[in-house]
Amino acid sequence: MDLPALQKTLRELDLDGWLLYDFHGQNPTALNALGLAGHMLTRRWCYLVPREGEPTVLVHAIELGSFPKEVVGERRSYTSWTSFQGELARLFSRLRGHRLAMEYYPNGAIPYLSRVDAGTLELVRSLGAEVVSSAELVQRFLCRWTPHQVASHVRALRAIDAAKDAAFEQIGLALKRGIEVTETTIQRFLLSEFARANLECDHPPIVAVNAHAGDPHYEPSEASPTRIRKGDLVLIDLWARGKGPQDVYADITWVGFCGETPPARAEELFRVAADARDAGLAALTAAHRERRTLQGWQVDRVVRDHIAEHGHGERFIHRTGHSIGVRVHGDGANLDDLETHDTRELIPGLAFSIEPGIYLPEEGLGVRTEIDVVLGDDGPQVFSKTQQELVRIPC
Repeated sequence: MDLPALQKTLRELDLDGWLLYDFHGQNPTALNALGLAGHMLTRRWCYLVPREGEPTVLVHAIELGSFPKEVVGERRSYTSWTSFQGELARLFSRLRGHRLAMEYYPNGAIPYLSRVDAGTLELVRSLGAEVVSSAELVQRFLCRWTPHQVASHVRALRAIDAAKDAAFEQIGLALKRGIEVTETTIQRFLLSEFARANLECDHPPIVAVNAHAGDPHYEPSEASPTRIRKGDLVLIDLWARGKGPQDVYADITWVGFCGETPPARAEELFRVAADARDAGLAALTAAHRERRTLQGWQVDRVVRDHIAEHGHGERFIHRTGHSIGVRVHGDGANLDDLETHDTRELIPGLAFSIEPGIYLPEEGLGVRTEIDVVLGDDGPQVFSKTQQELVRIPC
């Protein structure tokens, strides 16, 4: 984090400090902020950035020596629960006031920012602090991409786009030759393509046939593999990142049909979803042109309302898009007025997916189309191909 810029922002927001707290990885936002992912920290720790002056690390005495030295600031330690509370009180006594930002959101309305447990919030408040959400700080200082991250996204995107095209080709070749091909066969193929491109992912990609495509988080199973046949609809959702510590994810979804003439129903649903996706992107483009800043929920409403106008609103059962970062689901603003009412602003530097879907498993189908949007100073940018019709898989 840029400490001078952060402290300037604390003053602008009339905050006396940002208190980062974690225990056993419960607050990945704090770990990400200080680059602590993967370090063995088994006790509670805090990191206080005041609006002026040097930050302070408060860590258990047995981890004082192993706490990464790259984290700037004064080191203080505690041993007992009473000394932990006493050291916290001493930290707060140095502040101009007691208005502190933490990973908390009123009523848990945005779970991605509700990382600190209720008991710790009670403790901090009992020491005289007013706790407010760190949402604005997280957006500004942890979620905006650097030029290196944009470049890493483009590299990953090109690789997974090529892997997706190759997967559809593999399905077609197998069907032409009469070779059995299953969802898990193609899932393994995609993972091998990721490895060849030196990419990693937190979970294997989704390959979903027919009714399985009607389940947004369907997981193919080796225990009960589903065969892909001529006349099947195949949805592929894949995401991956480079292996650099600050490399960010690319995340796309495409839908194909095994044959030359998809069912009219599938084409109709895909067209509705694709037009809704494009309406969301158009809203972002128009807002940039008019120098307006949208909030996450507003883009969700544009997309969701389009699908509802075509009679499928109740079958679009997830948010329109999620923040993207070094984790595929990042901590920035989501395009969401369904699961949450996300009022965070979509500011330059953020990246997120637009991925509307319509799910009818009882009809044996589901469609989803997904692009990634990077908000630059010159407007929203999409670095991938954009699917405009169902992929025809010759077989």
